[in-house]
Amino acid sequence: MPKVPYIKPALTYATQIQQLKNRGLIINSDPKALHLLTTISYYRLSGYWYPMLSNPKSAHIFKPRSTLDNAFRLYCFDRELRKILTGELEKIEVAIRAKMIYTLSHRHGPFWYTNPGLFSNAGTHSTTLISITKEFNRTDEKFITDFKLKYNDPLPPSWMMLEVTSFGTLSMLYKNLASTHDRRDIARDFGLDDTTFESWVHSMVYVRNVCAHHSRLWNRVMRISPNIPTTPRFPWISITTLPNPLAGGPPLNLNNRLYFILSMVIYLLNTISPNQSFKRRLRQLLEKYPNVSIKAMGFPIGWKSEPLWDWKHVTLPWYKKWIAKLGAGLMKIE
Repeated sequence: MPKVPYIKPALTYATQIQQLKNRGLIINSDPKALHLLTTISYYRLSGYWYPMLSNPKSAHIFKPRSTLDNAFRLYCFDRELRKILTGELEKIEVAIRAKMIYTLSHRHGPFWYTNPGLFSNAGTHSTTLISITKEFNRTDEKFITDFKLKYNDPLPPSWMMLEVTSFGTLSMLYKNLASTHDRRDIARDFGLDDTTFESWVHSMVYVRNVCAHHSRLWNRVMRISPNIPTTPRFPWISITTLPNPLAGGPPLNLNNRLYFILSMVIYLLNTISPNQSFKRRLRQLLEKYPNVSIKAMGFPIGWKSEPLWDWKHVTLPWYKKWIAKLGAGLMKIE
């Protein structure tokens, strides 16, 4: 089909409300609808009433009993979900950053990230280093400004520099490491093989960016699909596929759905923060919004029976070993 120019005009709020009503959306309060359209926008909200459209979706006709209130509740659920997920991704990012700094600095020196010999692709390393240098010149963190005043090195040691680099830059540094030994040592602490760990980090960068840009998350089909681990060291989900809606078709992998991403986050949190409350807060959120379809999020039948998702499963052997290594004084790490 040939492309055509976009000619749709901008609509007034009153016209937007009337158009929604004409298409079958139930609006119980025009003043509330006006408030939502002015503070959130028609286009952003449309992602949440889209599941309420009858087929074909292109006709923009709503199913019977579709309401603006339900679309707004779905929007609120998605917003709260992104908020709690962002906090957990931060913990995981910080832990990965700490492990990389410690392992690689002790093995290759404080400035390992500047050494092209440690990376498999020289061009990618050069591009990454340019990005790191820009971050170094842009930041106003006091420890960086103090370093600039005291030392004549072009860049600071990794334990300073990586504190102001992005999660995406961190992901690229790991992906480009030439040494399988280095990659495996870092991934092993998180209970994964290095190839799976690399794909998980890349996926979390993508999801973190979705959250940071306040984009719709709950029913998103992820553009980046993380690997399904074959030999995870800690408890993992046993159901990683969904039935194919096409008769006789092969099962569909779950690794591009939110359920898989949430399972990844729980798995990694169990390795760095065993006393985490993420599962409990997720369940509370689902209970708060019973109208949300967990099927659209990729949750399979039987997900509650997975040990990874059962909040009662907290006294596992790996958990006891983890606590023994850290010492009782750190049991309440969150």
